Amino acid sequence: MKKIAFIFPGQGSQSIGMGKEFFENSDFAREMVSNASKRLGINFEELLFTENSNLEKTEFTQPAILLVSSIANAIFKSKCNIVPTFALGHSLGEFSALVSVGALDYLDAVELVNKRGLFMNEACAGAGAGMMALLGLEDGVVEEICEAQRLEGKKVWAANYNIDGQLVLAGLKSDLENLVDVFKSAGAKRAIVLNMSVASHCPLLQSAVAPLESELHKFLKDSFIAPVVSNVTTNEYDTKDEAIKLLAEQLTKPVLYKQSITKYDGAVDCFIEFGNGAVLKGLNKKLTTPTYNINSIESLNAVLEALNA
Repeated sequence: MKKIAFIFPGQGSQSIGMGKEFFENSDFAREMVSNASKRLGINFEELLFTENSNLEKTEFTQPAILLVSSIANAIFKSKCNIVPTFALGHSLGEFSALVSVGALDYLDAVELVNKRGLFMNEACAGAGAGMMALLGLEDGVVEEICEAQRLEGKKVWAANYNIDGQLVLAGLKSDLENLVDVFKSAGAKRAIVLNMSVASHCPLLQSAVAPLESELHKFLKDSFIAPVVSNVTTNEYDTKDEAIKLLAEQLTKPVLYKQSITKYDGAVDCFIEFGNGAVLKGLNKKLTTPTYNINSIESLNAVLEALNA
């Protein structure tokens, strides 16, 4: 029996039309989309498959990505009896990971991450928050620059550790804009302030922690069929209490994706990414452990064939 890790992408993986092939070819997928629409009062068929501006708004983006990832995972599990060795997600993807191991019902999760997005918006409202993509610098160099800037009263933090030489920063947009030339002078290949009004995974989200904790208590279950790897610690957890603590901390602490995936490289026979695109497969390309992705019927069949080889 192969050892397999389920992995799930986060915000930024969305695109119009995601999940449409599943929707058109699976009664299961159509039912999940319909149920999510009824639960939230959001027309997910319209949100996912027609041109609109809502898909880029975090309170819509998060449930849409989670729903598509959960559909891909549910269809996969209907075709085989594989239980993952562990599940792991990038930021929002940690909630999808919890769905995949039975610690969250997918409809509860859709509602939960919709509220998470609203809490994040509220925390950053009027603050001038933003994020920056940074390429070509070592982690230590970035961390030293950010720490020096914070000592001068600036609000900038490392938010996502994606791969070597690729980080995302969060903080006040004006402070990030003022750092563009600083990072380029330090050798950065690119330093781009993103078109975002939320600063994820940094202390600017502190006011979102308590309301999210309340919702986590309401929806999480103590029924993990496999552990989940925490973005905050890179360690596995498998209880409701741990999940509440770590998912609340995840709002204000960086996503240690690179560190997590490197830690478990070689511990499983393969990683399978569920959801739109192949963002995590791209990040994982330097690993020794292969990464497959399931984002269509064709890719689903290819993965099932590879696992049976």
